[in-house]
Amino acid sequence: MRLILLGPPGAGKGTQAQRLVERHGIVQLSTGDMLREAVRNETPIGLKAKAVMEAGQLVSDEIVIGIISDRIDQPDGSKGFILDGFPRTVAQAEALDRILAEKGLKLDAVIEFKVDQEKLVDRILQRARETAARGEPVRKDDDPEIFKTRLEAFNRDTAVVAPYYAGRGLLVEVDGMKPIDDVTRAISDVLETV
Repeated sequence: MRLILLGPPGAGKGTQAQRLVERHGIVQLSTGDMLREAVRNETPIGLKAKAVMEAGQLVSDEIVIGIISDRIDQPDGSKGFILDGFPRTVAQAEALDRILAEKGLKLDAVIEFKVDQEKLVDRILQRARETAARGEPVRKDDDPEIFKTRLEAFNRDTAVVAPYYAGRGLLVEVDGMKPIDDVTRAISDVLETV
């Protein structure tokens, strides 16, 4: 099973990805984690990424795609994977299609978490308040201004990825505003049909 989870920050993709990992025994591929691992392991692509990151620049699509390609080839990726946070652009989606085709693989589904963005901001603010009330450190991403900036970046850059996959007949929408267990059931229903 090879899946992509799409949706704005705070929509619940990470929570649902962990549930899918536990239920199906597939791996969640986070581009940030993969970049750090490739750099740490000093793979050829990791060395390229390290040089770019040390120069204070953003890692190019070519490097990110190379890291994903390498990661998919690892043994734990043979049962499938979940991409969360990638692709972020249509160019990345097209590159992913090429990689998968070269490997004789295909995506099973792209699941988009549909959310009311105003309510989503309220949800994040509530989560930040509850975390602070418990005396725990509030995630940097839950800072209201940082969250709004991330949401704007999603709307500007990443929201165009969903129509790309809709055009290919792979996109399925789930209501990301429902309770966590209801979202899990909706995803399970989707996966029964792919």
